[in-house]
Amino acid sequence: MTKAAELAKMGEVLTNSQIGGRRNIVINGAMQVAQRGTSETGISTSGYYTVDRMRIASGSTAGRFTMTQESITDLSGFANAVKLDCTTADTSIAAGELVTIGTRIEGQDLQQLKKGTSDAEKVTVSFYVKGNASATYVFELYDSDNTRQISQSFSVTTSWSRVSLTFDGDTTGAFGDDNNLSLLLQIWLHAGSEYTSGTLSTSWSSVTAANRAVGISSFFDSTDRTFFLTGLQMEVGEQATPFEHRSFGEELALCQRYFHSVNAGGHPNPTDAAYTRYITFAQDTNATRWFHDFPVTMRATPSLTLDNITSSTVQGFNYVNHSSPTLSSSSFAESSRQHAQVIFNWGSGVTRGDTLSWRWNNQPDASFQFSAEL
Repeated sequence: MTKAAELAKMGEVLTNSQIGGRRNIVINGAMQVAQRGTSETGISTSGYYTVDRMRIASGSTAGRFTMTQESITDLSGFANAVKLDCTTADTSIAAGELVTIGTRIEGQDLQQLKKGTSDAEKVTVSFYVKGNASATYVFELYDSDNTRQISQSFSVTTSWSRVSLTFDGDTTGAFGDDNNLSLLLQIWLHAGSEYTSGTLSTSWSSVTAANRAVGISSFFDSTDRTFFLTGLQMEVGEQATPFEHRSFGEELALCQRYFHSVNAGGHPNPTDAAYTRYITFAQDTNATRWFHDFPVTMRATPSLTLDNITSSTVQGFNYVNHSSPTLSSSSFAESSRQHAQVIFNWGSGVTRGDTLSWRWNNQPDASFQFSAEL
């Protein structure tokens, strides 16, 4: 084989096969991890619902939709996607309405983009999409540190297609080198005139709301409307390389930096979750502390949400006098990025200094949710 042929073959390999890892800046781009659950109905407000790191922004619309982690068999190399399914249409669009889906990235994970310097790098975003009908949506990069943005439109059809969008580097405004929000990657699916009445901003500029989502279809135009997304990737450079697949364990650990759940449903057999026990220590006559170490160091000290937890959800057992105290409330105290302390307040049956256990009281949907999301 001649030298020219060898070089041509090398180029073919680089084009058609996965090259060195850690190119993808996006976490959970293959939509593998869904710690909060696989389905949420009636979504109308902003937040995280199913697939980890995929955040919904929603405002001022009467439209509603279901979000699921969808198992797929019609896209080679991918087993999961996030699916949005319109359940309530909104065809009378007020000026301030919006719906986006996207992910948020810390500044310290973006320093390789060299943003705010004369050497600012171009980035390429790629992803797979499909819907129930042809539609046009907008992909936006939004610089939260400097209030700057850039947008590009793309098309969706009824078959899976890979979209590849290259964005110029921005020589204005550096990303902070910290664990705070710096960059939003988001797809505009629905918007009112406040965001669509100008000229689409295809070059980096200070934010003008009217230029952010010009020309898009409306996801809420019909209850038949669906939107599927997977294989989301952002990488430095002008070339979309093959999607960088990471193991489920790697993606889970990366996601747990932002969200971690302790739930009865995590038991191999949720109906037997009541037999999973945790240790607590009595600090006085009616309160105990449960110390929980997070599987990975979280991005920041998390907040705690008690999901489907009532006074009958958690059942206590006193090793000393064998009584079963009843939970009256629980709260969060003295926690850090590495561990949490949850205080259980019991109605009776606790003796200061006791070592106790607690278990789920046959509540497979209950969970302690620790969040350090951006």
